[in-house]
Amino acid sequence: MLGMALAAIDGTIVSTAVPQIVGDLGGLAVFSWLFSGYLLAVTVTLPLYGKLSDTFGRKPVLIAGIILFLVGSVLCAAAWNMAALIAFRIVQGLGGGALQGTVQTIAADLYPLKERPRIQAKLSTVWATSAVAGPVVGGLLAGYADWRWIFLINLPVGAVALWLVVRHLHEPSRPRPAARPRVDWAGALAVFATGSLLLTALVQGGVAWPWLSAPSLGLFGASAVLAALTVVIERRAAEPIIPGWVWRRRTIASVNLALGAMGLLMVAPTVFLPTYAQSVLGLGPIAAGFVLSVMTLSWPVSAALSDRVYNRIGFRRTAMIGMSAALLVLLAFPLLPYPGEPWHPALLMLLLGAALGLFQLPLIVGVQSTVGWAERGTTTASVLFCRQVGQSIGAAVFGAVANGVLAARLLDAPVDGLPGDLDAVTRALEDPGAFSAAATDHVRRAVDAAVDYVYVGAAGAAALALLALITLAPRHFPVITEAAAAPGPAETAGAAGRAGTDR
Repeated sequence: MLGMALAAIDGTIVSTAVPQIVGDLGGLAVFSWLFSGYLLAVTVTLPLYGKLSDTFGRKPVLIAGIILFLVGSVLCAAAWNMAALIAFRIVQGLGGGALQGTVQTIAADLYPLKERPRIQAKLSTVWATSAVAGPVVGGLLAGYADWRWIFLINLPVGAVALWLVVRHLHEPSRPRPAARPRVDWAGALAVFATGSLLLTALVQGGVAWPWLSAPSLGLFGASAVLAALTVVIERRAAEPIIPGWVWRRRTIASVNLALGAMGLLMVAPTVFLPTYAQSVLGLGPIAAGFVLSVMTLSWPVSAALSDRVYNRIGFRRTAMIGMSAALLVLLAFPLLPYPGEPWHPALLMLLLGAALGLFQLPLIVGVQSTVGWAERGTTTASVLFCRQVGQSIGAAVFGAVANGVLAARLLDAPVDGLPGDLDAVTRALEDPGAFSAAATDHVRRAVDAAVDYVYVGAAGAAALALLALITLAPRHFPVITEAAAAPGPAETAGAAGRAGTDR
């Protein structure tokens, strides 16, 4: 939990210190890469760390990830300009990828199926606590100390986590393989390059350059070429980073697609709800953050109780109930009155967190329970990778939707010269004298309409997740027994699938 806390609190604690960082180092035009670079490094390294943990064990990968994250934190604190800080944030992300995937896998290794919901719920509380505490701690450090402390504070937490892992994490012994393990470094490089170009195109498209510009088209084209090359390399590799069985097995493929769709819909509350709360409801940044944070309160509670549902009706049906409820909540958001009260969206987010807790945890626990030890790291990494990619795609798609709706609604505004970009409009609304009363109301209604369309799109993503479960997922997950899942000689897919029960 301490190791995961390093990655969980990182994004929220940095976001509140951006004004101080930019004021000290400059680089306003590229500061978004403080987050994009970190996200990119985490996402593209997840498959690599999953395979490495299956090959060499979880403990060495987790230790390496913590050390790399702490090295990146020290370098970030010593950054002398924005370019250096962005580069060191990428180093942090390279360690963060090991933390996110490996901790989830270790939880499945150490605890039997009946105890996993309780453990996964505790891991969820790490993210919930970070969502609330991160902005507060970051704001205090940036305002009363120095922004560099938001990185240095990782050192004591990471040191304790490292000591606990080294001393107390004992993995079950495994027979030494007959042949020396081989790492598909060519495949790892191909996956890293493909993911880097694709995520750069998605994150920067429509922001740093237009979608149909040469940079965007070039990046998407290069991503497609590298993706084809990656497939060729992985099909020829003896131990591929992303094995073909990840997509050939219906259970894993359906969960990957469903959680990818969940990553897509999560953009609506995490990215656009704070904008709605500030621009439409007129709340301050802290109050807007609390409107969102109520979702992180109901999520772990729902996740912890989900085993009482899936033990009765199965993983697939439980997840379908959760996503059906999420679909209804997302469709209810555009029906909120204008301007409304802050408790309206807060109540919906409370319900959404409960619904998604009932959706995500049964799928993660379920898919981890269908594979043995030697495949669990790769399986878990593939699920998290798809969720992260879905979130990146959602940010790009819904950002374009919101800006398009906003621009269309502002065409008949009572004043000329209004910005057509959602971020620019939000900043302008923070100045009480920027617009007349009529213009301000018109702009607020335009933002309200833009966010409404985003939530409708998020409801469409929820429908895609349901479709993946209905059409692809087996009615009962082929859960293997704990004995069959224990570390041992190389396990075949067929043996793992037969050695257990359905749920």
